[in-house]
Amino acid sequence: MTSTHPQPQSHPTPQLPPVPPEVTAAVVAALSPRLRKRLDAAVEKLAARPMTSDDGICRIAVDDETFVELHAPGGTVAAEDAIRCGCLLAPACVHRAAAATLAPIADDAPTQAPADAPDQPSPPALDEAGATAPTTEPTEAPTSTPTTPTQAAAAEALWQAAVLVLDAGVDGAGAVLQAGLLRAAYSARLAALPRPAAAAIRTVNGLRAARAAEPDHRTSELADALEELLATAYGLRRPGTLDAHAALRGTARRAYAPGGSLRLYGLFTEPVLTATGHAGVVTWTADAAGRLYTVPDVAPGGPGRARTAGDRAVRMGDTALTHRDLAGAGLVVSGATVSADGRLGAGRGVRAASAAGADWAEEPLAALWSVPVAEQAARALATGQDLLFLDATLTGVAREAGGDCLLAECDGLTVRLTSADDHPELAHRENLALLATAPGTRVRAIARLVPAGHPRAALLAVRLPTGRHDLGLDRLQRQDVTPTTPSGSPRSAPAPAPSAPLHILRRRTEQVVIAGRRALTHTAPAGGPHTTAPDTTLLRRAGLSTAAELLDALRSSAAERGRDGFGRLGSADTDAFARAWLATARYLDEASAALCRGAWQT
Repeated sequence: MTSTHPQPQSHPTPQLPPVPPEVTAAVVAALSPRLRKRLDAAVEKLAARPMTSDDGICRIAVDDETFVELHAPGGTVAAEDAIRCGCLLAPACVHRAAAATLAPIADDAPTQAPADAPDQPSPPALDEAGATAPTTEPTEAPTSTPTTPTQAAAAEALWQAAVLVLDAGVDGAGAVLQAGLLRAAYSARLAALPRPAAAAIRTVNGLRAARAAEPDHRTSELADALEELLATAYGLRRPGTLDAHAALRGTARRAYAPGGSLRLYGLFTEPVLTATGHAGVVTWTADAAGRLYTVPDVAPGGPGRARTAGDRAVRMGDTALTHRDLAGAGLVVSGATVSADGRLGAGRGVRAASAAGADWAEEPLAALWSVPVAEQAARALATGQDLLFLDATLTGVAREAGGDCLLAECDGLTVRLTSADDHPELAHRENLALLATAPGTRVRAIARLVPAGHPRAALLAVRLPTGRHDLGLDRLQRQDVTPTTPSGSPRSAPAPAPSAPLHILRRRTEQVVIAGRRALTHTAPAGGPHTTAPDTTLLRRAGLSTAAELLDALRSSAAERGRDGFGRLGSADTDAFARAWLATARYLDEASAALCRGAWQT
C-alpha cells in the first residue's frame, strides 16, 4: 500500500541530541491549533536544513538568519527551555517542536554499565520538575502488588493514545499524535509502568522511521511494538491476578545476581544500531557448559559508533581486549555479576583477565553445534534465547520481495538465511551478496531465529577456510569465498509456499499499521473497493476458521458506524477496532510460533 505522508530525503536525527519524551510532548502541546497543522511540514523542511554541532549545542538553520538550537551540555536536552529559536514567534513557534520531533527520544540509557558503578542501581529518581533520570536496564523482579488507581489511569491514557495511532496508521500518525503517545509514555514511567512505557517509545520510534523511509525500517517491527503497547495497556485496564498485572507492568531495571568465577570463550561480535539513537556492539561468549553470556558496549550514537565500537576496549576488570579481540579469545572473570539473560555486569568488584580462546571446531564451543537444529529452534521459541548454531551448505539464492536471501541445506532442511540488519552502513547485506556467489560452500554459522512458516534465520557470523567473520563488522573479500559447484552459479528458488496462509492475515494487520482503519473500510480513499471476503474464503478452505472469523470481525469493526437519533452517521468505534486488531495480532503470534516449531522438524 502506498504511503501518502511526506518522506524527507535526509534525516539528521543521528547527529541531534536526544530529547526526553515529556519535553517533546510539552513543546508540541504549546503550539496553537494552526501551528499543529503545519508541524509535519515543518519537520520535513527542517530535516533538510544545514546543521552544526559544537560544545554541546546543536544548531539547525531555519533560514539564512534564524537558527533553532538544542542545548545538551550533558549529551541530552534536559528541559523545554533548552530548545531555543531565534524567530519572532518563539518560544511558541513551530521550529522548536519540529526540532524536538526530529531528535531521537532520550529513553534507554547505554547498556554498558560504567566501570565504577554498582551493578544494582537504586530506583530512578525524580528531579524537582518530576522528570525521570535516564535509566539503564531493569533491576528487580516484578512485584506482585495490586495495580494502583494512578497506574490504571496511566494505562488508560496509553490505550487511548495507541488507539488513535492505530486508527490513523503511519500515514496519519504525524508529530501531534506521536507527542500524545510520548506524553502518555512519560506518565506511565512516573506511574511505574516501564513495560508499556517502553513499548510506547518503540512505537513512536517505529512511526518516525516509517515516515522518514529509513532503509532499515520494517513494518513488522512497528506492528510488534504497537501490539505490545496495546496488549499491556489493555491488560492493565482489566481485572487480573497480582502476578499477571505485575508481568504487564514490567520492571524498571535489570537484576544482576552474583555469578562467581567464570571462564568464557569468545564467539562473535555483532553491531547494534537502534531507533532510539543508540549504537555499539555486543560480544557473545560461552562457558564450558554452553551457557551464553554477553558483553555490551552500547551508548548514544549512530552508524559510525556501531562500525567502530568493536575496536573499543572491553570495560571489565583490567583486560585490554577489544570487543573484536574477545570474539576470538577468552576471558577469566571473578566476582562476576550476571543478569537473567546472561548480560555481564561491570561493577567495582568485577575482575577480568584475558585468556586463550577456542575455535568453533574445538571444545567447549563445538558442543554448541552438536545440538540438533530442531531442538535449538524449539528452545529459542520457548526461552527467547534465539541464537542458532548451524552447520550448513550454501545452495543458492531465493528472490523475495524484501531482498534476496541465501538458501542453505542444514540437517535435511532448506533454510533461508537473511540479512540481520539492512542498514547500508553495516556489512550484513554486502556480505550476504558475496556468500551468494559461492554455492556449495560449507559453513559453520551462527544465526538468529526468524519466526516463519519455513526454516528462516538471520545470519550473524560464519567460519570459512579463511577464519571467523562477524558479518555485521567484517567485510568479506572475494578470496574468502570460493564456489565449489561445477557451474559456479547459485541455484535460485521461488518464495516458499507457506504451510498455512497466515500471510493473508499478517498482510491485513500490517496494512492497518501503515494506512490505519481506512485500509479495511469498504471504500478506499481513491474510491476503489476494499473487501476481505476472498481472504476469509481462503482461510476457511485452509482450515483456519478462527483466523477467518477474526478477519471478518476486524473488517466489520473498521466499517461499523452507529447513527444518532436523527439517523446521521456517527463516529467510528475506534476502541472496538483496536480490540479486534489486537485479538488478530495475538492469534497470529500463537499460530506463527506453532508453524515455526513444525517447520524446523526434520
